[in-house]
Amino acid sequence: MGQLVERTADFDCVLCALEAHVATITLNRPERRNALNYRAYDQLEAAFRAASADPQVRAVIVTGADPAFCSGDDVAEIMAGPKSFSAQKAPAEPKPTPAAMAALECGKPVIAAVNGAAVGWGMELALFADIRIASEKARFAELFVKRGLVCDVGGFYRLPAVVGPAKAAELLFSGEIIDAAEALRIGLVSEVTGHGDLMARASALAGRIAANPPLAVQRLKEGLNRTAHGDPREIGTWAIAAIRELMRTDDHKEGVASFLEKREPVFRGR
Repeated sequence: MGQLVERTADFDCVLCALEAHVATITLNRPERRNALNYRAYDQLEAAFRAASADPQVRAVIVTGADPAFCSGDDVAEIMAGPKSFSAQKAPAEPKPTPAAMAALECGKPVIAAVNGAAVGWGMELALFADIRIASEKARFAELFVKRGLVCDVGGFYRLPAVVGPAKAAELLFSGEIIDAAEALRIGLVSEVTGHGDLMARASALAGRIAANPPLAVQRLKEGLNRTAHGDPREIGTWAIAAIRELMRTDDHKEGVASFLEKREPVFRGR
């Protein structure tokens, strides 16, 4: 039994498996469309850390329990609950999201098998992966602007490099939802496959990667990150500071309230 399985054996919001040197991390809150609460964030961070540290792991697949990949933050708990940033009177010094850094700093190649909605932080999670494969049912959106917020480090750090600065700006500023075909057209995903074939395709790719010399693959990943992207910790710290500031605005509160009340928001710029 590898370190990954040992360290995550009692997880419930995130499930982990290891087979033939390929770790599979599955978000497991299907009743909430795999929305992330605090417990899920903690378990996701731990799963990526364990996969990165486990010498038996040579590639990682991250996915969600059907019907979604990840619908982002659990709005009722993260944005409207008593522990939300907006409810805190004296926020701690801003730091990058631990789960984001765990995914970005994973030393093994990460494949996102996007089986449904990947919106808000769910799209961020997909962007943290090195490779994205989508089911025909996949949908993507950087919905943060709809809640009066900015994206996390994925939208700033990865999205412009993946789809280009102009398209990234369009997706971030509009909060538009795009389907799998559009995601393929703009280069957000490298392949679209039938829903039932998604995990087999992701596993086959992960297996081909895992068959190569693991140290060379890890150095290739490091080289790609060094040449294609900036400093994720600096960007992540700035993003969290901006999110904390915006969570205290009336527009953010309106964005959350309108979502929970299932109505159109009215933003007033304050």
